[in-house]
Amino acid sequence: MIRRPSIVGLFAAAALTAAVVSPALGAGDGHGPGSSPTPGERNARWVSTWTSMPQLTEPGNMPPAPFTQAGSVLTDATLRQTVHVSAGGEHIRLRFSNAFGGAVLPITKASVALPLDGKAGTSAVEAGTTRPLTFQGRSSVSVPVGAQVVSDPLGFTLAPGSDLTATVYLAAGQASTSITSHPGSRTTSYLRAGDHVTDADLPGATPTDHWYFLSGVEVWSRSTTSAAVVLGDSLTDGRGSTTNMNDRWPDLLHERLRSGAATSKTAVVNQAAGGNRLLNDGLGPNGLARLDRDVLAQSGVDWLFVFEGVNDIGTAEATPGAQKQVAADVIAAHEQIITRAHTQGIRVYGATLTPIGGNTGYDDPEGHREQARQTVNTWIRTSGRFDDVVDFDRAVRDPKAPRRLRAELDTGDHLHLNPAGYRAMADAVPTRLFRQAPLPRGFGFD
Repeated sequence: MIRRPSIVGLFAAAALTAAVVSPALGAGDGHGPGSSPTPGERNARWVSTWTSMPQLTEPGNMPPAPFTQAGSVLTDATLRQTVHVSAGGEHIRLRFSNAFGGAVLPITKASVALPLDGKAGTSAVEAGTTRPLTFQGRSSVSVPVGAQVVSDPLGFTLAPGSDLTATVYLAAGQASTSITSHPGSRTTSYLRAGDHVTDADLPGATPTDHWYFLSGVEVWSRSTTSAAVVLGDSLTDGRGSTTNMNDRWPDLLHERLRSGAATSKTAVVNQAAGGNRLLNDGLGPNGLARLDRDVLAQSGVDWLFVFEGVNDIGTAEATPGAQKQVAADVIAAHEQIITRAHTQGIRVYGATLTPIGGNTGYDDPEGHREQARQTVNTWIRTSGRFDDVVDFDRAVRDPKAPRRLRAELDTGDHLHLNPAGYRAMADAVPTRLFRQAPLPRGFGFD
């Protein structure tokens, strides 16, 4: 009979590993080495520090040739990718998703390391920092169709606001061209034939600006560390931001929070995808359908930002009747999200929808979609249903033409923002929203 190792044993192994690993970049809870909780400490928990929303990979976002073949991907191939974490820690674990895979995802080996010079989007790692991941004590794991796996705890010091390299090798590849990824990584990943999980660099590797399979990083933290999840679309996923610079508005918000004593232990995790809608599937499942997976099942979540609805309005027919209906439906979706999150003790913050005036696809001459946007925004501001409101519309609109973005914040498509626009959004979020406090009486009754 094969006996699975106990969680106590796994934590003991992680602690032993931590003892022989030299500190890397600084400590986890944000106050220097040794500040993070030990594996057996009371009032500690896992907290999500980075996430990517799993999606079914479209044909144009598949791994480039020769890593996609007829009926299989990444056969005898190494994938190396970097991610930008928010909260830090001295013990970590990773999540790998096969949510949309058409076959079992067989991971032969996996490792983590610190990227060379601490930079995102590089194929090289710092010498001596590579550590193998295990899964119930084994180096390989097979992720069933539709499932995810979580790695064993690993002693690995990760500084707040730093970058982490994750490398996987698939000997047999995934026997399907339906695979799970996050196309809008805004970060460069690398593919190379053969097993290079422990290599310090991948010379000649093929770059691609997508993430595959990796869906989360968690840190072992004291209960004073909490995560805020952002449920969003391309405006949160970072269209218009700078590749490998991590200047989406959630990244910039965490940068602000990290500098404040009262908010320095806050994690900000991004569960957004370009084209995502609240009501109907599009690029990824609709917001209501993915709430359980992308928010409620995440670790250590105390707060939720909802910044979605503009794609629902923009894709609905530009008639008075259709726009009146979609506005009502978007409001109802927000109500459902509040109810379901409150049940789990999560405070919900509503963000107003930013301008669409002048956008070729969404703005209509009669202004029916603008009226729907204003209807939704008025409800967000005045209904009292949210635990608080962040007025992104006011932060980025042109005061002289409030249907439009401020020119200096606009990418040029009159819908998406540039890094300065994302900075303005991050600056509009009050830091007081992230101070831990007891929930009021009756919270969650709704």
